[in-house]
Amino acid sequence: MKKYIVGVDIGGTKIAAGAITPKGKLVGSVTVPTMADKGKTASIGQVVKAIETLFKENGLGKNNVEGIGLCAPGPLSPQKGVVYNPPNLPGWKNVKLSSFIEKKFGIKAKLDNDANAAGVAEMIWGAAKGYKDIFYVTVSTGIGTGVIIDGKLYYGKNGMAGEGGHMTIKFDSEVKCGCGAAGCIEALASGPHTVKWLQEEMKKDRTLKTMIPVLAGGDINAITMVTIAEAAKNGDSLALRTIKRQGDLIGIWLGNIINILDPEIIVIGGGVSMIGELIFKEIRSSTAANSINIFAGKTPIVRAKLRHNVGVFGAASLFVA
Repeated sequence: MKKYIVGVDIGGTKIAAGAITPKGKLVGSVTVPTMADKGKTASIGQVVKAIETLFKENGLGKNNVEGIGLCAPGPLSPQKGVVYNPPNLPGWKNVKLSSFIEKKFGIKAKLDNDANAAGVAEMIWGAAKGYKDIFYVTVSTGIGTGVIIDGKLYYGKNGMAGEGGHMTIKFDSEVKCGCGAAGCIEALASGPHTVKWLQEEMKKDRTLKTMIPVLAGGDINAITMVTIAEAAKNGDSLALRTIKRQGDLIGIWLGNIINILDPEIIVIGGGVSMIGELIFKEIRSSTAANSINIFAGKTPIVRAKLRHNVGVFGAASLFVA
């Protein structure tokens, strides 16, 4: 294997590229704006710019780069290297991204979605090192998942398996998900929905005693999961109730995941994981209570290790696994 792997994490607002050694050391990185609002040509041009800048600043090229891993928003096909039509990348319809990057740089390229790739990175360098049957979760703006079986990502027939965030846990819920279904775990327990639930609780009972509005600068619309976590760590009852509710919902869902997959370990990343043990204890308790698997309570549910540059590490991991 050559000295470096390049990982490129393509998001709706920014593109991060980094050079990583096979042992998981980040030796150089670059971030550029995506310029998604300017259309496909501009945003794909930014992907190229990020890679070119990384190469120039770190002396990289065909002689020392094994491959270029790419993470992009779905829907996409890892097998075909095609990005279909992601909502936050306007104009990216049936973009043959892997082959385009390969031709541009003369280096092998691979594509996957961010949750899949992050799960692989955690298996190689992070919290799931030493395990082969892994369920990876990222809980932030949405809920994404990756299923790893015997050390390999499970893609399914059409390459689109692992959309665990769109499992319905409350079919009669009035809460609609962005995918159109009712009661998806993403719609009920993602960061934005949890904040919305708390705001509604505050509006229903104006007498609630809580420090959350003060922490949000007096603006209820400025509340975030960071605000809620800070309040919870200071013993705020509403914040603690909110985190318990979120942890319970995630646990109901993960109990079903264990019923189906019986993984060796569950790794949770994303912004919500930064709350730490306050939410993890709720998730673990609820998971064990909502699974028929008698070993569910012994399944490790741990926080992701690669919290910074996880997208870059995930993209690079496509050339290591």
